[in-house]
Amino acid sequence: MTTATLDEDVNVDAPLHSPRRSEWQTAAASKRGSRHEATGAGCEDSYQVVQPAPGVLAIAVADGAGSAKLAEVGAKIVTEHGVAQACASLEQAGDAPDDSALQRLLEEAMAAALTAVQAEAATREVDYRDLASTMILVIAHREFIAAAQIGDGATVIADEAGNLHALTVPPPGEYINETIFLTSTDALQRMQVRVWRGRASGVAAFSDGLQMLCLKWPEFEPHAAFFTPLFNFVRNTTDEAEATSGLESFLLSERVAQLTDDDVTLVLATLGNDYDDDPQS
Repeated sequence: MTTATLDEDVNVDAPLHSPRRSEWQTAAASKRGSRHEATGAGCEDSYQVVQPAPGVLAIAVADGAGSAKLAEVGAKIVTEHGVAQACASLEQAGDAPDDSALQRLLEEAMAAALTAVQAEAATREVDYRDLASTMILVIAHREFIAAAQIGDGATVIADEAGNLHALTVPPPGEYINETIFLTSTDALQRMQVRVWRGRASGVAAFSDGLQMLCLKWPEFEPHAAFFTPLFNFVRNTTDEAEATSGLESFLLSERVAQLTDDDVTLVLATLGNDYDDDPQS
């Protein structure tokens, strides 16, 4: 078993691709921030990762609003329902959906997540804004990456050569902590939707607790020193449970704690370059 470790000795010059890997290799974790630890509150981030078919991945990341009474509940609901709707739509979209079809799919998934929040609020007899959260949805395919985002956080991809690109980014605002939520007025109309065509070697989606660490501001350019070792770590750790454990340890490390006191969530996925065109072969 080939493994790597997330420590100071990570080799950022490790090979960018593993041969004949036709499915996404993933690692995902959330960590409660020191602010919530101090008050005894739980982690208000949530994520979902589902691989509905070989070479296809659905990812959702949500960050519950700090001012929302049921932020943790809202974040969990939107990630679960957003991914479920995205996977259901993918089954009907065929093997080669165009950009318009992907945009509709992501819009429908976001709308389904909002409807689920509103239904939960009605059941609890509370204002649905009490379940406010941000939302990121990603569809990762061997031939494209499609992403939608409402609020903070970001999606970053590495192309076949390992070059990094920010696909979705935090929305511009007058204040650094100003954002919108899925429950905000006109949130669906203000949603970012991006489609990138090509074969990505890596995809990352993360909540706003990490965005100051791994993006250069204000241009939102990804830091290679942050992402490249992480992508290499996931790519070279063939056991998913081991990769997830390593990522959890990284998010709990003093290096991360010194730079953010917020909840943090990071989902990583890598795909080898040399795979068979037929996923069943």
